[in-house]
Amino acid sequence: METDARPRTAVVFPGMGPSQYADVSRFMLVNPVARRLVAAAGEALGYSLVDRYREAEGDYSEYAQVAFLVNCLALAEWARDALGVEPELCAGPSFGGKAAAAHAGTLAFPDAVRLTARLARLMEDYFGREHRDAVTLSFVRTPEPALAEILAEMDERGEWYDIACRIDEDFHMVTLREGGLERMQARLRAVGGLPLYSMRPPLHSAAFAGLRRRAEEEVFADFHFADPKLPVVSDHDGSVLTSAEQVRTLLLDGIVRALRWPEVVAAFKEAGVTRVCVAGPDSLFGRVGITTANFDVVAANPRLAMQPRRRTGTR
Repeated sequence: METDARPRTAVVFPGMGPSQYADVSRFMLVNPVARRLVAAAGEALGYSLVDRYREAEGDYSEYAQVAFLVNCLALAEWARDALGVEPELCAGPSFGGKAAAAHAGTLAFPDAVRLTARLARLMEDYFGREHRDAVTLSFVRTPEPALAEILAEMDERGEWYDIACRIDEDFHMVTLREGGLERMQARLRAVGGLPLYSMRPPLHSAAFAGLRRRAEEEVFADFHFADPKLPVVSDHDGSVLTSAEQVRTLLLDGIVRALRWPEVVAAFKEAGVTRVCVAGPDSLFGRVGITTANFDVVAANPRLAMQPRRRTGTR
């Protein structure tokens, strides 16, 4: 890919981590951009997003996922207006992919909201019936050679697993059966690793091909995708996507393909990106070493957006 010498900015919509209504409620209720998008989301869904989210249980409910989408898009708009962020590329690892598609113009906002809600319902139904013992474990301080040794032991025992995410050289996520979770956590600690948390729904495995098929037939078939106005970088292989079909496939393949954040970082660097704006509630992508070592990071999060900003010409 050809580059020029001009510094460039990319916006990243982060993967969705565990969060509660209380963490983002003030932003959703007070920030003007967020309030407008919350209202528009309610119109698209036919219910009050704030009310449903407030009452919802679990970190990845339909309402939590829609709220995450809305907040990410609101924060990207806020970053443009308040911080002058004008991105030339975007990426949306994992759950952030739908926000990236909407921000890039591939999905209209109401469609992005409805697709997110319907996909969340489908995932709940699917994992309520299939792969009920599958979880995704995240862990740090585990270099590739140490992880390879642990996975080789699992192979010898005939245990199923899939690498769900490669975040950094020592930060990974693996999807496995819950029965092997404690053993793997113990092995990680034995090599100096630090298990973080296990999550449901499980993520990014070829074993979930049935979910991808149902998503394409039962959800995606009802939505129109347009060519993106802003190129989207694939979180699977770092390729730069410029067509509607490419972005549509990216979202579907997120069910069955691993997230590879180093590939996104490499693509940004090749394109001449020097600044990355992480738009959304984030405790990972804007903080991990591979990001901070390569870019100036602007964290557009609810806390920052709610801080009073000094007006030009005032004291």
